[in-house]
Amino acid sequence: MAKKRTPQKESPERDPNTHILGSGAVLKQAIPETLVTNYMPYAMSVILSRAIPEIDGFKPSHRKLLYTMYLMGLLRGPRSKSANIVGRTMQLNPHGDAAIYDTMVRLSRGYETLLHPFVDSKGNFGKSYSRDMMWAASRYTEARLETLCAELFRDLDKDAVDFSDNYDGTMKEPNLLPASFPTVLVNANTGIAVGMASSICSFNLEEVCKTTIALMDDPGHNVADTLQAPDFCGGGYLLYNREQLEEVYRTGRGGIRVRAKYNYDKLNNCIDITEIPPTTTAEAIIEKIIERAKAGGLREVSDVRDETDRNGLKITIDLKRGVDADALMRRLYKHTTLEDSFSCNFNVLISGMPRVMGVADLLLEWIAFREECVRRRVSFELGKAQERLHLLEGLAKILLDIDKAVAIIRKTEEEAEVIPNLMIGFGIDKLQADFVAEIRLRHLNREYIMKQTRDIDDLNREVADKEEILQNRGRVHKIIRGELETVMEKFAQPRRTKLLFADEIEEIEPEAVTPDYPVQLFFTREGYFKKITPQSLRMSGEQKLKDGDEIVMQLESSNTVELLFFTNKCQCYKSRAADFDDAKASVLGDYIPTKLEMEPEERAVFMAVTRDYSGQLLFFFENGKAAKVELSGYTTKQNRRKLLNAVSDKSPLAAAFQLGAEDGAKVYFAESTVGRGLIIPGASIPAKTTKNTQGVGVMTLKPGVRVNRVTPYVDGSLPDQHRYKTKNLPAAGAKITGNLGEQMRF
Repeated sequence: MAKKRTPQKESPERDPNTHILGSGAVLKQAIPETLVTNYMPYAMSVILSRAIPEIDGFKPSHRKLLYTMYLMGLLRGPRSKSANIVGRTMQLNPHGDAAIYDTMVRLSRGYETLLHPFVDSKGNFGKSYSRDMMWAASRYTEARLETLCAELFRDLDKDAVDFSDNYDGTMKEPNLLPASFPTVLVNANTGIAVGMASSICSFNLEEVCKTTIALMDDPGHNVADTLQAPDFCGGGYLLYNREQLEEVYRTGRGGIRVRAKYNYDKLNNCIDITEIPPTTTAEAIIEKIIERAKAGGLREVSDVRDETDRNGLKITIDLKRGVDADALMRRLYKHTTLEDSFSCNFNVLISGMPRVMGVADLLLEWIAFREECVRRRVSFELGKAQERLHLLEGLAKILLDIDKAVAIIRKTEEEAEVIPNLMIGFGIDKLQADFVAEIRLRHLNREYIMKQTRDIDDLNREVADKEEILQNRGRVHKIIRGELETVMEKFAQPRRTKLLFADEIEEIEPEAVTPDYPVQLFFTREGYFKKITPQSLRMSGEQKLKDGDEIVMQLESSNTVELLFFTNKCQCYKSRAADFDDAKASVLGDYIPTKLEMEPEERAVFMAVTRDYSGQLLFFFENGKAAKVELSGYTTKQNRRKLLNAVSDKSPLAAAFQLGAEDGAKVYFAESTVGRGLIIPGASIPAKTTKNTQGVGVMTLKPGVRVNRVTPYVDGSLPDQHRYKTKNLPAAGAKITGNLGEQMRF
């Protein structure tokens, strides 16, 4: 039997953009439409109401907190519990107590992130330079407003700025704070919005105020002339680059490099770091140092620890014996956040629109904002003065006939008719009549009325003055200038971040640990240099030299020593043994003038080898003088490769020697071109601190005669050595007899 078919129900028409799934209908919607409908309102809210500061220098959360504290009377008087402040602030800020307290912490003096903090804190508010040092709960800490905040709320009660309702319409709050100085640049401010961010570095208050005054006088003023550089609460050193800084000032974007400040404690052989860049923390620095030390990249470090206490930040790095602290810090600057970059992005809300501006444009916008605040204040004061003047003018008319006024009031049967009758009787308006009618009976005497009307002339002058201010922009600028000068006088402080100029910055590429192994160093008269390992030297034959050349210095050393090459042009070129490749005896070696890129016609005449710049250098000149110089005088913090005026240029070098601690008693034999010889004790030549000193006379020479050779002398080498000795220097020496080479037994 055939199965009976059940009739199908007709399905309703479906929108082709709608899909039916198990959980219900899903509406198809274009991505751009979804972004506009759902995402853009959120993005705009974050940009306008949370993350980007406005021209007064504050985000809404900052402004709500400070205004609440102002209403609580915390500008003067004792501190209040932070929990109390946070709770009161929730009337304006609905984002929760944790967010409000975090905002207070970052504005506080205790947190140490602002050059000029706004919250005077008591208790543990953490530290901006510590990631792990958390602040105490709000119930334990106390706070009030700093004295500087009086400049933020100046004229707030004189209609200087607009007010709007809070989130539930129960209170009014200022849209901006009428700050009397450019807080937008004085304190650092950062924020991340949706699709954009803001990062404003802090500047010295005095420099900002002076720059603002200069821009009021000349809008084309070059801000770099008065605004030296950013200034951070944590101090440190700013690597000053005028071109990069002017680019930041012009565009509002760029990077500023800041490095830590350290001191070397020679007694304990350690480095104490006391100031770090604002973008890092002590924990991050210590972790990076430990990481590199474990990887074998910091063998000079024996320990690192955080010794921060009530006196402030202190990171201590213990060093192994003989370590160059400055060289180690150069490497740490390169490989850790002890040197870091602060990225500038001067993004500020101007009339509800985010704009990235340079310093000059930002300050000009602030000047325009402050002009409007001053004009509104003056207009408010003008209105009050005019109102007072109007009342006093009515009172002055009563002065003409007080008895008449009393009679009008007494004869008026109904109270409601008193005001109209006074208006008619004296020709005054309702406000004036109200004022007169409210005068107490005890004040109906001429003395009282004369006192009240005595201010009419002063009020007339005040009204005229304020009207003139509103019409004259120069007067407004004069007021703003006076306020800025007052702020500078009260709150200016010295720069905390010192400037490190280009010629003081050691721009080198720190390398990995240089392998240390024994080598033999060879230096020839013609200026060739070889570095040969002992194994290679044992397997080699005789040394290959240029025709007529000879080895003048050969010594055992290591691959990590530093080399100083002195030239015939009185200059010194610094290098390291590790910069030269290992060679063999069968090659000529590296030609020093070419390797170190010396000047034309310049050649190396002497080589000194050192590891720690201890000891001395002894120079003998052809004019008969000698100079002993401390080798430490050739150290450079900037790691310069070329030192000018390294040796006196008054006379060519006749010979040079490097002296160790045990070489102070060495003796030398000097020969002149006329065949005279003189034994010179090295101890008789005093040490000088100046590298290019002319030295002291040791050998007296006639015109045209010079010293042509100086060699070390061993006592007893000459059979008649007493002839060449003298009690006093300088001396002419004695005539050399016979063959000197055969007589001297070295």
